[in-house]
Amino acid sequence: MAKVPKPLPDGVIHHPGFYPREAQQSLLADVRAGVAAAPLYVPTMPRTGKPLSVRMTNFGTLGWVSDKDGGYRYQPRHPVTGNFWPPIPKELQRLSHDLFPDEQPPQACLVNFYTDDAKMGLHQDSDETNRTAPVLSVSLGNACLFRIGGTARNDPTQSFRLESGDVMALTGPARDAYHGVDRIYPDTNDLLRDGGRLNLTLRRVR
Repeated sequence: MAKVPKPLPDGVIHHPGFYPREAQQSLLADVRAGVAAAPLYVPTMPRTGKPLSVRMTNFGTLGWVSDKDGGYRYQPRHPVTGNFWPPIPKELQRLSHDLFPDEQPPQACLVNFYTDDAKMGLHQDSDETNRTAPVLSVSLGNACLFRIGGTARNDPTQSFRLESGDVMALTGPARDAYHGVDRIYPDTNDLLRDGGRLNLTLRRVR
């Protein structure tokens, strides 16, 4: 008998296969154009300076950064090049407006690149002064195992798989939920020539 998946936590919205292959390719081209202006780099943890396992960059008027001395924060310029972040791709702006027409537009789009052995520990998105706007994300490339819990670190968690082209949002009670990426599934999609996964996360900061 097939295993019935658990219902998602209240406030988690998942649109499997939202973007078909051709649309994924178009979006990837937009991302590559942005990355040419704002190269991927390796952020580091506050205090320890330990590098994160993902490479990242940002699009928008503000970008999320982290380093040993300054900690987690948003700023308008790339920490390596010193240039302003490039604009959020129009398709992602349209997506945000279509799904959440009553919300203010996103100010930041985090671009996280996961190699096939990368992961992201449980964390909250808590560096924004606006904590009511949804956090919206798009997955491209290899599938991942996404984990989400409650608003306390020790709350029970559940995991589900995100595939290339999936769209997900954390809204309402899930906006401040702890979440992370347990693993990447290699060779599950060939959108990215050398493997890995891109996650594009749209946030309203202020």
